Parts: sequence; C-alpha cells; structure tokens
Amino acid sequence: MRHLWSFLAGVVVAPVTWVLITLGQDGSGRTINRWVEVGTFNPANLIEPAVYLAAAGILLGLVGTLRTSPLGTLTAGLLLVMPYVGMFLAPYGVRDRVPNGWEVFGDPLPLRLPVENGTLFLIGVMLLIATFSVQRWRRWPARVPAAAPTAGTYTPDESRALTDWPPTPEPADRDTTPLSLGYPDQTPTEPLPRREAGASPWSAPPGGGQQDLPAS
Repeated sequence: MRHLWSFLAGVVVAPVTWVLITLGQDGSGRTINRWVEVGTFNPANLIEPAVYLAAAGILLGLVGTLRTSPLGTLTAGLLLVMPYVGMFLAPYGVRDRVPNGWEVFGDPLPLRLPVENGTLFLIGVMLLIATFSVQRWRRWPARVPAAAPTAGTYTPDESRALTDWPPTPEPADRDTTPLSLGYPDQTPTEPLPRREAGASPWSAPPGGGQQDLPAS
C-alpha cells in the first residue's frame, strides 16, 4: 500500500513543482530586469517569487529525502526529465505541446521556461539519483520489546531523583552512656580536704599528720 501512495505523491508533486518553479523563475527574472531598467530596486518585490521557489524546494525535499517507498521519487524524476529528453528527439514538437500563455493569480505562467533552461532536467536527475539510495529501499526496523529484568539484575529507577537517597539506618548497638572527661575504668578519687583559715601554706596537709624528714 505504501508503494501506491508514494506513486500518487510522485504524480502530483511533479506538475505542482513545475508550476511553482515557473512562477518563481519568471517572477524573479522580470523583477530583476525591471530593476535594471529603472536603476533602483525594492527587495520586497522578490518576496513572491521567492515563496514560489521555496515551496517547490520543500516539495522536492520531502519527496527526495523522506524514507518512504522510492516509487514516488522515481515517478517524479521521470516526469521531470522526460520533457527535456524529448528535446533531443523532436524539439519543435515537444515545445509546441507545452502549454503557453496561461496565468495564475494574474501572473503569467510560461511553462516552457524551466524546460528550455534545463531546470526540470536538473531536478529530475537529482530525484532519480535519490531513488537508488539503499536506505530508501529498506523498511523501518521493527521495535524490539524490552526484556523483563531477571532476578539479581539492577534496574535503575528513573523516577527517583539523584538527591533522593534512602535514609541512613540507625545502628542498634549504639552506646547510650553519657560522655565523660574521665577514663571509663578509673574510679573517681576522693576530694582533697580543705585547709583551715589562717593556716600557713608551708604547714603539713590537714588530716595527714606530720611526716619525719630524712636525716641529712
């Protein structure tokens, strides 16, 4: 089915492109010639022919680059090449068969112009070359379903942000003994006795009795 739709697209794109190129080339040529005659120019006069040429380029780009059936590209290329090839065999007959004197939106439509200057032949050859691209003849690769994760396989959680870390578990055997400046295995010493008021600092310590000094 895709080959049929591609063929119909090529049949439609070829004449539409011919008309758009004719309008763009004729309008651009007449505008520039007019500028030369009057000695001044207005870039706004080129907007209309530029739009026609851009539309033709978009159509040709879609037909020539999209990964669809190559039958449409082949059909459009042959239809655009045939008028110029006919000029080798019967130039006067082919030229007389091309309509002339038509108008589109009040603008003249000289369809012979892109045939005589070789524009259609150039575009047709480009489309024919694009037909032989290997990638265009291949189908789109089938989507392979994702395999289910097996046991023991790490599967990243995409919904979790990088900062959402799990809370750190509290250790069960944490020591709850209050902090102390002393050693844990040493029993506290008894407080020293207070000196009496008025006692000399050189006297014996209270409660300790007098100690004999060694003889010299």
